Amino acid sequence: MSSGGAEDDIPQAERKTVTDFCYLLDKSKQLFNGLRDLPQYGQKQWQSYFGRTFDVYTKLWKFQQQHRQVLDNRYGLKRWQIGEIASKIGQLYYHYYLRTSETSYLNEAFSFYSAIRQRSYYSQVNKEDRPELVVKKLRYYARFIVVCLLLNKMDVVKDLVKELSDEIEDYTHRFNTEDQVEWNLVLQEVAAFIEADPVMVLNDDNTIVITSNRLSETGAPLLEQGMIVGQLALADALIIGNCNNQVKFSELTIDMFRMLQALEREPMNLASQMNKPGMQESTEKPARRENPHKYLLYKPTFSQLYTFLAASFKELPANSVLLIYLSATGVFPSGPYDFGGVLTNSNRDIINGDALHKRNQAYKEMHCLHPGDLYPFTRKPLFIIVDSSNSVAYKNFTNLFGQPLVCLLSPTAYPKALQDQSQRGSLFTLFLNNPLMAFLFVSGLSSMRRGLWEKCQDYLRKINRDIAQLLTHSRSIDQSFLQFFGDEFLRLLLTRFIFCSATMRMHKIFRQETRNYPESYPQLPRDETVENPHLQKHILELASILDVRNVFLENTLDDY
Repeated sequence: MSSGGAEDDIPQAERKTVTDFCYLLDKSKQLFNGLRDLPQYGQKQWQSYFGRTFDVYTKLWKFQQQHRQVLDNRYGLKRWQIGEIASKIGQLYYHYYLRTSETSYLNEAFSFYSAIRQRSYYSQVNKEDRPELVVKKLRYYARFIVVCLLLNKMDVVKDLVKELSDEIEDYTHRFNTEDQVEWNLVLQEVAAFIEADPVMVLNDDNTIVITSNRLSETGAPLLEQGMIVGQLALADALIIGNCNNQVKFSELTIDMFRMLQALEREPMNLASQMNKPGMQESTEKPARRENPHKYLLYKPTFSQLYTFLAASFKELPANSVLLIYLSATGVFPSGPYDFGGVLTNSNRDIINGDALHKRNQAYKEMHCLHPGDLYPFTRKPLFIIVDSSNSVAYKNFTNLFGQPLVCLLSPTAYPKALQDQSQRGSLFTLFLNNPLMAFLFVSGLSSMRRGLWEKCQDYLRKINRDIAQLLTHSRSIDQSFLQFFGDEFLRLLLTRFIFCSATMRMHKIFRQETRNYPESYPQLPRDETVENPHLQKHILELASILDVRNVFLENTLDDY
């Protein structure tokens, strides 16, 4: 507000408006900053605090809408300040999504971020000689890009990247900044994320088709009537990433990103309204089953990882499953402590992008997660996926408590022809996320017309249905697999794992080494699953549709 005698001329109602706005603005900042101090693990402590924060931002947003003219004239409210409020609300929705795994909140975050761009709230920032304001604008772009990546809005991502690139160039040109390299690295990381998919699906006009890898209504194979499977439900998932040579953006590697999507349903459409940032409607439970709650842990220390594990284990509801996904560098042992493990946190200067650690270094690695470290958590149903050069360490697991327990293990090596692609993410995780794209990639295809893609997807759904029948009709399969089979996400992961294993066992270049094959604990009966003649025939048929049958072996079908 202006000072001196002019202040006396301001009507009391308008002065109160400015005072109330300042109070709400300060309160909202205090609550928002307080979110950083909340523990990231556990699901109960944060909900009431989030609720209070949303309430204040709801009031603040409506208040500035209702009193915009007074705030413009008496407070000097600038458009970038309105943008800041909207950006904070977008961040709240994004973090609410991270805490709840309900993808509808991503749509809400997108609505607010889109409004900032459409209404040009930050357009005047560059005219002010304040680099810290420009950084706020750049951070807004980075956050908006993350949300768009998670929602598969790739066209918007490309527009945002171009705008961000222009903004960074202008920022570094105008201000002698030390963070130019950092921001250019952000651009490189986003570009690598966009290009991570090894196969392009094209429309007839050569535009790229954006494919979603979230669980759709027709995604998981339906259970046949009379199938005897468990009633367990996936409740919690820890998604852990530590691969130095892999594409990363915003503490999310491409493998973590793919597994995150594999464990989510397609988002429901909530009607977003700019004057309703509160959670009153959004927090009501949706009609269908929710997504499992997920923790994203990038390079966690052992103590951080164990804290999250313990909190998740403690809060796991009855008849529920905890999933642990590990995408990490292998650590190889020389001593007696099990068979090594995977490295969840590392000094980059030591590893320097090398995927293999020296074999006598395991005893020095306090952040190595050994199979034995997870034994205490096998007191409840546990589903483990290990994507690592030492995944076989988890092949020697022990089920001490008789609860359902399955480990899906990646190949520990890949044929030389495919190793150059490791930066784009692991082939094993790609099979679990998008099996058709992985199949096309190992078949040497880099692009595909939409019509053929959809035809192959239909055929793959048939293959998944048949794999489900193979599993449930098997007489020698370990019961743990069937106990997890009642959950849609776990059922889909298991059928995709078997499809991956069968494909690699039939592929000519994978047959050179057994290290090129996925494995599991407990072991699957090969003749009834991954080497079943009926399944092999399906894979050859899929290869025929794509005209790539020559890359697969056919002699396994002699007895069919």
